[in-house]
Amino acid sequence: MKTILSLSILILPLAVSPQSYTCNYDALDMKWIYVGSQGCSSDTVRYTSIAFSPDSVPYIAFQDYSINSFFGFATVMKFDGNSWVIVGNPGFAEYAAYIKIEFSPSGEPYVAFIGNPQCANVMRFDGINWNYVGSPSFSAGSANCIDLAFSPTGEPYVAYMDGGNSDKATVMKFNGTSWVNVGPPGFTSDKASYFSIAFSPSGETYIAFSEWIFDQKASVMKFTGTKWSYVGNGGFTEYHAWDESLAFSPAGEPYVAFGGYTSVKQASVMKFDGSAWVYVGSPGFSLGQANQTSLAFSQSGEPYVAYQDFYYGTKASVMRFDGINWVNVGMAGFSAGIVEYINLTFSPTGQPYVVYVDEEDFSRATVMKFDSVFIGIHQQTDNRLSIYPNPSSTTLTINLNQISNKQIRYEITDIKGVKLLEIQSIQSKLTIDVTNYPDGIYIVKLLGDKTMNTGKFSKH
Repeated sequence: MKTILSLSILILPLAVSPQSYTCNYDALDMKWIYVGSQGCSSDTVRYTSIAFSPDSVPYIAFQDYSINSFFGFATVMKFDGNSWVIVGNPGFAEYAAYIKIEFSPSGEPYVAFIGNPQCANVMRFDGINWNYVGSPSFSAGSANCIDLAFSPTGEPYVAYMDGGNSDKATVMKFNGTSWVNVGPPGFTSDKASYFSIAFSPSGETYIAFSEWIFDQKASVMKFTGTKWSYVGNGGFTEYHAWDESLAFSPAGEPYVAFGGYTSVKQASVMKFDGSAWVYVGSPGFSLGQANQTSLAFSQSGEPYVAYQDFYYGTKASVMRFDGINWVNVGMAGFSAGIVEYINLTFSPTGQPYVVYVDEEDFSRATVMKFDSVFIGIHQQTDNRLSIYPNPSSTTLTINLNQISNKQIRYEITDIKGVKLLEIQSIQSKLTIDVTNYPDGIYIVKLLGDKTMNTGKFSKH
């Protein structure tokens, strides 16, 4: 009890006025690593997409050329903890361009893709087979640039370039029986492409896209219940925009990432502040051209963007916005070689994952994750270290099992590296008062004689 009280006295002033601290972690603590083997698919692929199941299993979908070297069929794989395995049958649909995988609220994997003929298709896995959702090739005419998302009520929605309506935008949903239009088909005034569809926290349907009437600048529209209306101004970017990626912040603001800022074609992110679209950090924050931007939010609410980075030889880069600047997540250009079709998501434990076509490995699919002490609240880097309760609101116990009578330096920092606690102790189990810590994610680091143990917790 005496030690617990002394710890409370030590950390409370630090929690009120934390000192600046520069983390000096070993490179092994923060790096991009392969999930399974590099090049997990059996042959060349295109259009890679990634999503997590409700039970935290990563799934990937891609256009698979192992069955037909000319067309490329649809294949889905999942990581079983040791290796990537096929979900259902490989090549379960003939031709599968722009394939996108998402999970329904009930936990079933769905894929949307452009099939043969060139129409919109959606299929789901029932545990044994992949089956069409509604009719195959349900779009009225040819389709392109398809994207898939689920409404809060569990209905699958798709947005696509509608060849049956002069390549304008169309959104459809499956009502349980058939695919029906959401608003009028071909509702944009001109051609549209690079679709990204998402739902606001209140359940409104939004889409981002490039629009020809505005010289291929970015636009965002939402469905009001009867019609599609612009969010802010149509064509709100300063220059051409492509590869739009739309996501909502935890605060409910729509964000759009895209390539195409200035003649250098750098990456930018903008958000709608309620009245206008404004840049998040500096416009054109990538050092060079950025293609295939993919936007996602971390558990702590930070926007991350993955992209094909031309400054680093068209390798993969991921950056995050720390509230002031866009900073690299790990090394810039971290992939072994050139990438295509990079797609970003977060695991339920908070780790960023990317999948891409790996030109370094015969254009096979490769998945990497950022393995860091800063990511993954419920993942410990050493199972000897226990941190509980997690999340915590009042007290936190740190237990370094099986080690005693050795001097240990305990450190707690926030995710920006600001130190809130540093103390020496020979005790391997301590209870700390975290009542005055702001809500967020914290890093626990225990340093002994030539040893280091790290863990994470969240304060709610």
